[in-house]
Amino acid sequence: MTEPARAPLSRRTRASLVALGLLVAVSAAFVLYGRVGGRGNAAPDFCADSAALSERSASLYRGDIAAMRAVTPPRPMPTFAFASAEGPKTLVDFKGRIVLFNLWATWCVPCREEMPALDRLEAERGSNDFTVLALNMDTRNTERVPQWLDENGIKTLTRYSDPEGKAFQALRKDGLVTGLPTTLLIGRDGCLIGAMSGPAKWDGADAAALVAALQKQP
Repeated sequence: MTEPARAPLSRRTRASLVALGLLVAVSAAFVLYGRVGGRGNAAPDFCADSAALSERSASLYRGDIAAMRAVTPPRPMPTFAFASAEGPKTLVDFKGRIVLFNLWATWCVPCREEMPALDRLEAERGSNDFTVLALNMDTRNTERVPQWLDENGIKTLTRYSDPEGKAFQALRKDGLVTGLPTTLLIGRDGCLIGAMSGPAKWDGADAAALVAALQKQP
Protein backbone atom coordinates (compact mmCIF):
# COMPACT_ATOMS: atom_id res chain seq x y z
CA MET A 1 0.00 0.00 0.00
CA THR A 2 1.45 3.32 -1.04
CA GLU A 3 1.84 5.91 1.75
CA PRO A 4 -0.16 9.01 0.93
CA ALA A 5 1.89 12.09 0.11
CA ARG A 6 2.28 14.57 2.96
CA ALA A 7 1.29 18.15 2.38
CA PRO A 8 4.30 20.52 2.55
CA LEU A 9 4.57 22.57 5.74
CA SER A 10 3.53 26.17 5.44
CA ARG A 11 6.11 28.93 5.95
CA ARG A 12 4.40 29.94 9.20
CA THR A 13 4.52 26.36 10.53
CA ARG A 14 8.21 26.00 9.66
CA ALA A 15 8.99 29.28 11.43
CA SER A 16 7.08 28.14 14.51
CA LEU A 17 9.03 24.88 14.65
CA VAL A 18 12.36 26.72 14.34
CA ALA A 19 11.37 29.13 17.14
CA LEU A 20 10.34 26.19 19.34
CA GLY A 21 13.69 24.49 18.72
CA LEU A 22 15.58 27.64 19.66
CA LEU A 23 13.52 28.03 22.83
CA VAL A 24 14.32 24.47 23.89
CA ALA A 25 18.03 24.98 23.21
CA VAL A 26 18.17 28.24 25.16
CA SER A 27 16.28 26.69 28.09
CA ALA A 28 18.69 23.76 28.20
CA ALA A 29 21.67 26.11 28.12
CA PHE A 30 20.19 28.18 30.94
CA VAL A 31 19.68 25.10 33.12
CA LEU A 32 23.21 23.88 32.39
CA TYR A 33 24.75 27.29 33.09
CA GLY A 34 22.86 27.60 36.36
CA ARG A 35 24.18 24.23 37.53
CA VAL A 36 27.76 24.45 36.32
CA GLY A 37 28.45 28.16 36.53
CA GLY A 38 27.51 28.49 40.17
CA ARG A 39 25.16 31.41 39.51
CA GLY A 40 21.87 29.73 40.20
CA ASN A 41 19.67 30.48 43.18
CA ALA A 42 22.16 29.36 45.82
CA ALA A 43 25.56 30.78 46.66
CA PRO A 44 28.54 28.44 46.21
CA ASP A 45 29.69 26.83 49.45
CA PHE A 46 32.81 29.00 49.56
CA CYS A 47 30.57 32.10 49.53
CA ALA A 48 28.64 31.04 52.64
CA ASP A 49 30.06 33.82 54.81
CA SER A 50 29.18 36.44 52.21
CA ALA A 51 25.65 35.02 51.93
CA ALA A 52 25.18 35.65 55.64
CA LEU A 53 26.63 39.16 55.32
CA SER A 54 24.35 39.90 52.38
CA GLU A 55 21.23 38.97 54.34
CA ARG A 56 22.38 41.10 57.27
CA SER A 57 23.24 44.21 55.27
CA ALA A 58 20.79 44.44 52.35
CA SER A 59 18.22 46.43 54.36
CA LEU A 60 20.90 49.03 55.16
CA TYR A 61 21.37 50.12 51.54
CA ARG A 62 19.49 53.36 52.08
CA GLY A 63 19.93 57.11 52.38
CA ASP A 64 23.42 58.14 51.26
CA ILE A 65 24.17 54.62 49.98
CA ALA A 66 20.76 53.76 48.53
CA ALA A 67 22.33 53.16 45.11
CA MET A 68 24.09 50.03 46.43
CA ARG A 69 22.44 46.88 45.08
CA ALA A 70 22.67 43.47 46.69
CA VAL A 71 24.26 40.71 44.62
CA THR A 72 22.09 37.65 45.23
CA PRO A 73 23.45 35.09 45.56
CA PRO A 74 26.99 36.32 46.30
CA ARG A 75 29.48 35.25 43.66
CA PRO A 76 33.26 34.96 43.32
CA MET A 77 35.18 37.93 42.01
CA PRO A 78 37.17 37.63 38.76
CA THR A 79 40.93 37.19 39.02
CA PHE A 80 43.23 40.10 38.19
CA ALA A 81 46.33 41.85 39.55
CA PHE A 82 47.02 45.50 40.29
CA ALA A 83 49.99 47.57 41.39
CA SER A 84 51.03 48.75 44.85
CA ALA A 85 54.17 50.14 46.46
CA GLU A 86 54.87 46.62 47.74
CA GLY A 87 54.51 45.01 44.32
CA PRO A 88 51.62 43.30 42.52
CA LYS A 89 48.50 42.52 44.53
CA THR A 90 45.31 40.54 43.96
CA LEU A 91 42.04 40.43 45.88
CA VAL A 92 43.22 37.16 47.40
CA ASP A 93 45.63 39.26 49.49
CA PHE A 94 42.59 40.82 51.19
CA LYS A 95 40.76 37.62 52.11
CA GLY A 96 39.73 37.59 55.74
CA ARG A 97 38.62 41.23 55.55
CA ILE A 98 35.48 42.91 54.31
CA VAL A 99 36.51 45.12 51.40
CA LEU A 100 34.86 48.25 50.04
CA PHE A 101 36.44 48.15 46.58
CA ASN A 102 36.27 51.53 44.85
CA LEU A 103 37.33 52.16 41.24
CA TRP A 104 38.27 55.75 40.52
CA ALA A 105 40.35 58.05 38.29
CA THR A 106 41.61 61.62 38.51
CA TRP A 107 39.80 62.55 35.28
CA CYS A 108 36.48 61.47 36.83
CA VAL A 109 34.89 64.43 38.64
CA PRO A 110 32.50 62.38 40.86
CA CYS A 111 35.44 60.13 41.77
CA ARG A 112 37.49 63.10 42.92
CA GLU A 113 34.58 64.45 44.93
CA GLU A 114 34.01 61.23 46.90
CA MET A 115 37.68 60.40 47.51
CA PRO A 116 37.99 62.49 50.74
CA ALA A 117 34.94 60.68 52.18
CA LEU A 118 36.47 57.30 51.37
CA ASP A 119 39.70 58.42 53.02
CA ARG A 120 37.80 59.41 56.18
CA LEU A 121 35.90 56.10 56.18
CA GLU A 122 39.19 54.20 56.11
CA ALA A 123 40.63 56.42 58.85
CA GLU A 124 37.60 55.85 61.09
CA ARG A 125 36.66 52.24 60.29
CA GLY A 126 39.72 50.63 58.72
CA SER A 127 40.89 47.56 60.65
CA ASN A 128 42.01 43.97 60.30
CA ASP A 129 38.36 43.17 59.53
CA PHE A 130 37.42 46.01 57.15
CA THR A 131 39.27 48.14 54.60
CA VAL A 132 38.65 50.56 51.77
CA LEU A 133 40.55 49.49 48.66
CA ALA A 134 40.60 52.46 46.28
CA LEU A 135 42.02 51.35 42.92
CA ASN A 136 43.11 54.15 40.61
CA MET A 137 42.31 53.54 36.93
CA ASP A 138 44.39 56.27 35.29
CA THR A 139 46.31 54.87 32.31
CA ARG A 140 47.86 58.15 31.15
CA ASN A 141 49.96 60.69 33.03
CA THR A 142 50.01 58.32 35.99
CA GLU A 143 52.70 60.42 37.68
CA ARG A 144 50.00 63.00 38.42
CA VAL A 145 47.98 60.61 40.61
CA PRO A 146 50.15 60.77 43.77
CA GLN A 147 50.43 64.52 43.31
CA TRP A 148 46.64 64.86 43.21
CA LEU A 149 46.25 62.66 46.30
CA ASP A 150 48.81 64.73 48.22
CA GLU A 151 47.27 68.04 47.17
CA ASN A 152 43.82 66.90 48.32
CA GLY A 153 44.90 65.53 51.67
CA ILE A 154 44.27 61.85 50.95
CA LYS A 155 46.55 60.37 53.59
CA THR A 156 44.96 57.21 54.96
CA LEU A 157 44.09 55.18 51.87
CA THR A 158 46.80 52.83 50.65
CA ARG A 159 47.65 53.65 47.05
CA TYR A 160 46.77 51.01 44.47
CA SER A 161 46.67 51.45 40.71
CA ASP A 162 45.80 49.73 37.44
CA PRO A 163 48.00 51.63 34.95
CA GLU A 164 47.62 49.02 32.20
CA GLY A 165 43.85 48.74 32.57
CA LYS A 166 43.92 44.97 33.11
CA ALA A 167 41.76 45.03 36.22
CA PHE A 168 39.23 47.28 34.52
CA GLN A 169 39.01 44.92 31.53
CA ALA A 170 38.52 41.87 33.75
CA LEU A 171 35.78 43.59 35.73
CA ARG A 172 34.06 44.91 32.62
CA LYS A 173 34.16 41.47 31.00
CA ASP A 174 32.42 40.10 34.10
CA GLY A 175 29.77 42.83 33.87
CA LEU A 176 30.82 44.53 37.10
CA VAL A 177 31.82 47.94 35.79
CA THR A 178 30.61 50.18 32.98
CA GLY A 179 31.84 53.53 34.23
CA LEU A 180 33.45 55.35 37.15
CA PRO A 181 33.15 55.55 40.05
CA THR A 182 32.09 52.00 40.79
CA THR A 183 32.09 50.51 44.29
CA LEU A 184 31.95 46.78 45.00
CA LEU A 185 31.35 45.29 48.44
CA ILE A 186 33.30 42.06 48.97
CA GLY A 187 32.97 39.63 51.88
CA ARG A 188 35.74 38.04 53.90
CA ASP A 189 35.67 34.99 51.64
CA GLY A 190 36.32 37.10 48.55
CA CYS A 191 32.76 36.92 47.19
CA LEU A 192 30.80 39.89 45.86
CA ILE A 193 27.79 40.91 47.94
CA GLY A 194 26.99 44.43 46.71
CA ALA A 195 27.62 46.79 43.79
CA MET A 196 27.12 50.49 43.19
CA SER A 197 27.55 52.71 40.15
CA GLY A 198 28.16 56.37 40.92
CA PRO A 199 29.40 58.32 43.95
CA ALA A 200 28.17 58.19 47.54
CA LYS A 201 28.71 59.93 50.88
CA TRP A 202 30.96 57.32 52.42
CA ASP A 203 31.70 59.24 55.60
CA GLY A 204 28.05 59.64 56.61
CA ALA A 205 25.84 57.84 59.14
CA ASP A 206 24.39 55.42 56.58
CA ALA A 207 27.80 54.13 55.51
CA ALA A 208 28.90 53.86 59.14
CA ALA A 209 25.80 51.81 59.99
CA LEU A 210 26.48 49.47 57.07
CA VAL A 211 30.09 48.85 58.07
CA ALA A 212 29.08 48.29 61.70
CA ALA A 213 26.47 45.73 60.64
CA LEU A 214 28.95 43.93 58.40
CA GLN A 215 31.49 43.69 61.21
CA LYS A 216 28.95 42.50 63.77
CA GLN A 217 29.52 38.86 64.61
CA PRO A 218 26.46 36.61 64.17
